[in-house]
Amino acid sequence: MPRAGLSREVVVREACDVVDEVGWPALTLAAVAGRLGVRLPSLYKHVVGLDALRRDVTVVALRELGGAIGEAAVGRSGRVALAAVAMAYRDYATAHPGRYEATLRAPAAGDDDHVAAGEAVLRVVLAVLSGYGLDGAEAVDATRVLRAGLHGFVSLERAGGFGMPQDVDHSFARLVDALHEALAEWAAARLRG
Repeated sequence: MPRAGLSREVVVREACDVVDEVGWPALTLAAVAGRLGVRLPSLYKHVVGLDALRRDVTVVALRELGGAIGEAAVGRSGRVALAAVAMAYRDYATAHPGRYEATLRAPAAGDDDHVAAGEAVLRVVLAVLSGYGLDGAEAVDATRVLRAGLHGFVSLERAGGFGMPQDVDHSFARLVDALHEALAEWAAARLRG
């Protein structure tokens, strides 16, 4: 008989907390069971296995990230929207490091929920880029550049890779400035033909 109050949602929420505390690679069913105060077999009534649990954590994390950057972008455009989305992205990665790492996981074929969660994040990014006049293949390139820049920064920051005395927030603002300039130049080049 399943433990009262234990559900798939409860197990996934606990797994989200586990990955933020111990890291994405260290997620195990045993760690989640221990935190919930149940024996490992009890989890199998709610999740199929570790890979299914990882998938569920990824979907939750993408939904949270999409919500955070979407809220940051509302009512903004251009550099202001870019800066707000970049800061929300960084804040999410800092507050939820394990969940953030989970967002990097690609969806399995046919996983509509995972795809939809990722597309919600992408819609926000594409809306910001449309403010620069970028769409189609240019928006794909710009999305990749934006993601690589932000991911690189937050990954290095989380790993303690910025040991020099310069203020890290100042460096992040400079990254956003550089991304803004690049996007604005791409838009200008498009208009020049």
